[in-house]
Amino acid sequence: MAIKPAYVKKTGTLLLERYPEAFTTDFEQNKESVEKLTNVESKGVRNRIAGYVTRKKGAEVPA
Repeated sequence: MAIKPAYVKKTGTLLLERYPEAFTTDFEQNKESVEKLTNVESKGVRNRIAGYVTRKKGAEVPA
């Protein structure tokens, strides 16, 4: 089964809206947060969501 990018983006955006304090620019910490806050069982899907959230949080930090 392919992981649809729209699912990853929608889930990541929803998590960031509901739990902004649970995520940082650290991928490893975000993996744990995604695992705690969702019922995603697939490691690949979890990692893609965590990667998307990490990128979004990194874009928020002013350069």
